[in-house]
This record gives sequence, structure tokens and C-alpha cells, in this order.
Amino acid sequence: MSFSSIKHMKISNNSNIITDFILLGFPCSKEGQILLFLLFLTIYFLTLMGNGAIICAVRWDQRLHTPMYILLANFSFLEIWYVTSTVPNMLANFLSDTKVISFSGCFLQFYFFFSLGSTECFFLAIMAFDRYLAICRPLHYPTIMTRRLCTNLVIGCWVFGFLWFLVPIILISQVSFCGSRIIDHFLCDPGPLLALTCKKAPIIELVFSTLSPLPLIIPFLFIMGSYALVLRAVFKVPSAAGRKKAFSTCGSHLAVVSLFYGSVLVMYGSPTSEHDAGTQKIVTLFYSVVTPLLNPVIYSLRNKDMKKALQKFLGI
Repeated sequence: MSFSSIKHMKISNNSNIITDFILLGFPCSKEGQILLFLLFLTIYFLTLMGNGAIICAVRWDQRLHTPMYILLANFSFLEIWYVTSTVPNMLANFLSDTKVISFSGCFLQFYFFFSLGSTECFFLAIMAFDRYLAICRPLHYPTIMTRRLCTNLVIGCWVFGFLWFLVPIILISQVSFCGSRIIDHFLCDPGPLLALTCKKAPIIELVFSTLSPLPLIIPFLFIMGSYALVLRAVFKVPSAAGRKKAFSTCGSHLAVVSLFYGSVLVMYGSPTSEHDAGTQKIVTLFYSVVTPLLNPVIYSLRNKDMKKALQKFLGI
């Protein structure tokens, strides 16, 4: 189905109820769709392999059975599900002529994508907290960051991440959609979805616009506060070698935070109307597909213990 024919599709005249949507994705020729399919399939498998290798390395190397690496393994597990919430459906759409996603499938993708994204923000925050304790409270670190506390923090991230968007998703799913079924995106994003409502729902939009930024803003402020205290502690270290060692333990995490929050803030830090559909897709691709691919590379290159564990696991 060509882009022009998709763009003019309407719902049946016999009903105003939309039972499915059309995800335009990246409109191009059939050959272009196949090339994109192969590209993202490769990225997807590399992401699964990279994050899976980190999980296995932490699981099987006794030296990495510490809170820092346990959190990293859980973060990698999260990244696998985060990229899985969008890429398989995107791959199917590349080979599909209709590019249709059901109503329930659209909202399930919406829920899991944003819930996993929120969980990632919470994980980045507790990983910053772990680094704060290790650098600013080194003597008390073993007694504070116990296995029990680490487990509770991990469970808390998953629970809060998946509870946060329950109310917004239920509210939006109750809205009536009519007219065009076309979503000019590769996933069910709230902006294009709300644009398809039969009439404006200011209360629902207010609830969503109020609740959705909080899992981004609150962890971000917590991360900045943690690293402000870390920097203050590091600058008090008398030796240059000591300061370098302290910075090296934070470097990987800071790089991941910068990649994720940098792209998310570009997307959501300004009104959606300022971004055209193409820009929205590219930025969303970066933090939903590219960042999960780069995270294992960042942690394996910048962390000597992780690099040794991966080499041992892979038999290099």
C-alpha cells in the first residue's frame, strides 16, 4: 500500500468507532522498507546480545556480585524489554502492506513503552544513589547498600514504573477516536493518538501532561543532586589518582544518563508542536533503540572489571 493511499484511508461510514490504527512508520519504497527491516533487525539482535552478555557476565562472575553490578544487570534486563516493546512491531510493519495495529495492541504498546521508560528513569536514579554512597560514604557503604536494600530498590523501580501510567492509559483509552486512523509515527505515541480524538478532552490531557513528565523530572533532579554531592566529595580528594579513580566509577553511568536524558529532553522539553513528524521519529528512535544498543558498549569499554568479566564469559 502506497503512502498516498494510506493517507486517504478513513473509517467505515457505518461506524464512528475506531477498532485499529495505521502506524505509518517510515514511508518509502518497498526496497527501502526491506533495507530498514534488515538494519533494525541487526540492531535489535545486537542489543539483545550485548545486554544479555552483561547479564550473564554478572551472573557467572563472583567478583561482580556487588550492588553496582547487580543494578547494572537488572538495567540491562530492562533494556531488553524496553527495545522489545517497539522494535518487533516496527519490523513487522516494514514487511506489511497495511501497517495496521489493533486498538488494544496500540494501547498495550503505549503502556509498556512508557512504563519501561519510567522504570529506566528510576533505575538511573538508584544507580546514581549507589555511586553517591560508594564515593561519599565509602566506610558505611557495605552496611547501607545491603543485598536486601538493593533488592527492594530494584523491586520498587519496577513497581512504580508500571503503576505510574495505569491511570493515564485507562483515561486515554476511554476517549472516543474517530476520523482518520493514521498515526504518523512508528509507535503509539500519546501526541498523535490524542490528535485523533473526536473532541477535545482537556481534563484527560491535563492529567496526562501533569503525570507523564514526573517520572522524568523527579529522577533527573535526584541524579543531578547525587552527582553534585559526588563532585564536591571528589574535589576534596587530595591526590589526582584518587580523583581519577572516583570519576572512573561514575563515567559509564554519566554517559548513559547523558544519552538517555539528552534525547528525551530534546523530545519532551519543548512543546510537541515544535517538532515535525520526522524529527519526532528520529529522536524517539535514538532513546528507544540506539541508546539500549550503546549501553553495553559504554559499560564494557569504560569499566575494567566488566570488560574482564565479558572477555572471560565470551572466551576472548
